[in-house]
Amino acid sequence: MIDRKNTIPRWVSLLYRYGQMYVGERLKHYDIGRGQYIFLNALYKEDGLSQEEISSDLKIDKGTTAKALKKLEEQGYIVRKVREEDKRSYRVFLTEKAMLIKDDVRSVLVEWRNILSEGLTEEEKRLALELLEKMGSNAARYEKDSSKS
Repeated sequence: MIDRKNTIPRWVSLLYRYGQMYVGERLKHYDIGRGQYIFLNALYKEDGLSQEEISSDLKIDKGTTAKALKKLEEQGYIVRKVREEDKRSYRVFLTEKAMLIKDDVRSVLVEWRNILSEGLTEEEKRLALELLEKMGSNAARYEKDSSKS
């Protein structure tokens, strides 16, 4: 019989929820919601992305992305500028306010990663990452294949 309490989706979901709580709690004094820091982090990696590129990179639907970016814009963390090459879309840029908290946001994410990997050997960390990457690729392939039909 399958142990319904010990499944990969359950553990992935649990890690995600705990991660959202951890990061959300540590960034709440910046008035950044649990789902918003990932957009800031994406822009910390590459500022000036289009909303479509952000959605695609993060695998988040366009509506959710637009809503999160609107809130970050209202809070003064980003500005959206109409793209010269396509007036119907925007490029998203970090503000000075966002840059001032970059190190704090990044350190919270590193702290969470360290908490998750506490007690793991380098080999175990490598293996865990390799397995999660394979699962992510499987999920992406399934989604791509199922959207064709």
